[in-house]
Amino acid sequence: MEKMNCIVVDDENMGRKLLEENVRQIPFLHLVASCKNAFEAMEQLQTNSIDLIFLDIQMPGMLGTQLIQTLAKKPLVIFVTAYDNYAVESYQLDAVDYLMKPVSLERFSLAANKAYQLFNMQKPVAQTVSVPQEALEDFFFVNVEYSLVRISIQQISHIEGLKDYVKIFLDGERRPVLTKMTMKSIEAKVLPHGFMRVHKSFIVNLRRIESIKQQRIKIGTYDIPVSDSHAADLMEKLNFTRPS
Repeated sequence: MEKMNCIVVDDENMGRKLLEENVRQIPFLHLVASCKNAFEAMEQLQTNSIDLIFLDIQMPGMLGTQLIQTLAKKPLVIFVTAYDNYAVESYQLDAVDYLMKPVSLERFSLAANKAYQLFNMQKPVAQTVSVPQEALEDFFFVNVEYSLVRISIQQISHIEGLKDYVKIFLDGERRPVLTKMTMKSIEAKVLPHGFMRVHKSFIVNLRRIESIKQQRIKIGTYDIPVSDSHAADLMEKLNFTRPS
């Protein structure tokens, strides 16, 4: 039995614990993370493959419905809330189900089974039907001081890693965007768009390179080091990807 990766999102500790316990009772569900707000959920969605969200609506900072509206690629969603006035909006967002607290295990199981049926219905189409490859997403959202900020990938000149954070340098912006994110996760987002890791702490947009001298890349006023382990790969890539 293939399991669905899921997260639970609820700002109330008791509500979160109950959701976690219910998920553990369902054999086809795998709990990846438990989040206390929409921003923690966004971080999980950026770094993990999530098939299903059990999502509270009334949370400080950002409503659960607002979180879903920010996502370019949406997993299946089951809303779990104490309020009935969001029902219409939830179905407009194509929610699988709308559960009212307190939720019995029986009612929870019905919603989970509905999601699992949809999950399995989606797979054969992807496996048997030949479809053109979808255009790569040219943007993503990052969490900056309790707000979600949209980043246009082709505006990025380079990225610098700082332990658990990254600095994203954008064309025309005096200050970089600082967000809590790993270099590995942001590298996965930008690599298909002509970017390359040139150092353990730096990723560059190859089209923004102005010059390279003594393993130092010049982009505007920035001087970016190239590590020995990446130097040969960089020169090879530049044979095919010339700066514009």
